[in-house]
Amino acid sequence: MGKHKIKYNDAIEISSVKDLLEKAVKDSGDNIAYKYRKGEEVVDVTYKEAQNDTYALGNALLNMGIKNTHIAVIGDNSYDWITVYLTVLKSDSVLVPVDKELPIDDIINVVNDSDSTILFYAEKYEKEFMELADKMPNIKQFIGFAREEDEGKFLSYNKLKEKGREIYSNGNNEYDKLSTKDNELKLLVYTSGTTGIAKGVMLTEHNLISCVYHGLRVADIFTRCLSVLPYNHTYESTCGILIAIQRRATLCINENLRTVEKNLKFYKPDYILLVPAFAEAFYKKIWSTAEKSGKAGALKVMIAISNALRKVGIDVRRKLFKSVLEAFGGNLIEIVCGGAPLRPELAKFFESIGIILINGYGITECSPLVSVNQLKFNDPATVGVILPCCEVKIENKNENGEGEICVKGDIVMLGYYKRPDLTAEVLKDGWFNTGDYGKINEKGQLMITGRKKNLIVLENGKNIFPEELELYISSISYISEVVVYGVKDENGSETGLCAEVVLNEETVKDLGIEDVEATVRADIAKVCAKLPFYKRISRVVIRKEAFEKTTTNKIKRAKVGQNQQ
Repeated sequence: MGKHKIKYNDAIEISSVKDLLEKAVKDSGDNIAYKYRKGEEVVDVTYKEAQNDTYALGNALLNMGIKNTHIAVIGDNSYDWITVYLTVLKSDSVLVPVDKELPIDDIINVVNDSDSTILFYAEKYEKEFMELADKMPNIKQFIGFAREEDEGKFLSYNKLKEKGREIYSNGNNEYDKLSTKDNELKLLVYTSGTTGIAKGVMLTEHNLISCVYHGLRVADIFTRCLSVLPYNHTYESTCGILIAIQRRATLCINENLRTVEKNLKFYKPDYILLVPAFAEAFYKKIWSTAEKSGKAGALKVMIAISNALRKVGIDVRRKLFKSVLEAFGGNLIEIVCGGAPLRPELAKFFESIGIILINGYGITECSPLVSVNQLKFNDPATVGVILPCCEVKIENKNENGEGEICVKGDIVMLGYYKRPDLTAEVLKDGWFNTGDYGKINEKGQLMITGRKKNLIVLENGKNIFPEELELYISSISYISEVVVYGVKDENGSETGLCAEVVLNEETVKDLGIEDVEATVRADIAKVCAKLPFYKRISRVVIRKEAFEKTTTNKIKRAKVGQNQQ
């Protein structure tokens, strides 16, 4: 089969974040850009109002002499967070989004290492920051989103913005005259992955704009999004906030993970960005609910009938699965996934009920988007079409054409902040070595095999990526988490494979499983039965507690299996 002719979408060219917002205001100034809850009230913010808020905050900062510096922000997703993000990206300063899930000592380390001089913060940090301000000596002002009054170095965000609004209304908009060079540091994002200390990824405005423009040349999104994932990660801030502006979409801001289901029903989005764990949880809940109500058999029959009708051009999914789709608000058309492997079976199921599951691939060092599937060219076994602004090569290929994924082009970072040693390890002649393994199929779509550092090499020389086996095992309805690793003999050679699992006790109980250990072993053997013999699981460990995770909810693999060898 020859290489598929990839069709790119038309997209509006943009030169900067300032240009991005200005064009959105010119085209759609009265359209709703953001919706969020304020107590019992839902607040609508138009594109024009959002731009005016950046003018207010930007002029207020300039009035205080704050320019050409590093500005940190920490807190839950909020409209205030977005305002700081856009205001700083449009200025001559650098934004440092701080991970809200970090322990306080790590937060202080990031603030200090980033050379930030201003720190915007949410209410929950008020007490600790006031007590520990001396440990952040470079911070000249702490600006609290919920603070009502100024107190020394601690300022009220709302009072500051109102002062800026007054300056702007008097005809002073010095902030709008600021400009930056598009290939200089603009966004400093700290990432540690699943091992190692935090590294500051240096992204430029050109990186971000390239991701937005070329991302929409490949991806297809709609006009109303429930914004769920943390804004301190580039997946949601770039692919969520910035791409929504380019698309003139409305972002409905979700408060926290506990409110996702409620807000899906309330805001009724037509698309959402998620990590595969969310999609997996939705999938398992649908089937669990169907099993409990005795409707699982009927659901399977309806899916079979619907798929047969679609083959002859009749699509009744929105009516046939209305009750299931209502759990997502009734309007959801597309789920865009990234950040981890995705089981193709999930995509097949969601498409069967009327929701398209699109998988993509990204990494913070690439702003973050490298590739994404398209609505009309969607293969969930892949992570889609590579953005036209970059090149991808596969280094040190094996017999299957798999090797390390390397990326070069407009989305690749400058390097790691103040760490030329770490930069030199991953950036070679402009090529960024991702540490991910994969290949490019005959249609030009990128496929991910697993992480280089997770590779298991058996004593017989066979290479195994645990992520592949974990996808099979995670399909078992009562298994909520799984990590596969090599079993070592007394000489340190990996002689077999162990699956360490966490069970959903409620589902185990609902299914009436009595001999849990025997059932787990049997079901794992069943789902892996089609795999080559050397990929079979030889040992199973059932954990009582969840795996320790990073702030991006990735399991810390290095801490798994240490006592099981």
